Amino acid sequence: MRGLEIWLLAIGLAMDCFAVSIANGILLKRIRWKPMLVTAFSFGLFQAVMPFIGWMCARTFSHLIESIDHWIAFIILAFLGGRMIYESFKNEECRYEFDPTSLKLIFTMAVATSIDALAVGISFAFLGIRDYKAIVPPTLIIGLVSFIMSLIGASFGILCRNGYARKIKAELWGGIILIFIGIKILIEHLYLQ
Repeated sequence: MRGLEIWLLAIGLAMDCFAVSIANGILLKRIRWKPMLVTAFSFGLFQAVMPFIGWMCARTFSHLIESIDHWIAFIILAFLGGRMIYESFKNEECRYEFDPTSLKLIFTMAVATSIDALAVGISFAFLGIRDYKAIVPPTLIIGLVSFIMSLIGASFGILCRNGYARKIKAELWGGIILIFIGIKILIEHLYLQ
């Protein structure tokens, strides 16, 4: 994967963090740096660690399926992107029953939003990333972008409350980006090699 693809992938993955952070910001109601930074750090950390874990697990057997690895990467990214697009159309009302400053809740949200990143890490192994030096930059970029997008999302949620925050459909755009990257990988392996 090239630099631009990694940044687009990171943005796509960070859209879940962004959407959840908007909801957290709506619940926070005002700028509160400690919970916002704790949430952003947790999201960024899990978004960076999960692709690494997925890559570690998959790289041990990726050589066995090299002839179809591009299809696997496409299917994983298309599935994740499709699921994000589907979720973006659900009409879920923001509920005020939970405390967005709770460490247990922050940890749970960080894990939940990073499951897609685990699958992306698996696709990294199928794309031929074989050594640690090659996997560290994408995982750090994913973590950094997730951290930044989480802070932006929380601030946006605080500023806009229930009004404009939901209209941008962050999950929709994240899903479209993931599907686009999956299609690009498939085209490159089928037609450009």
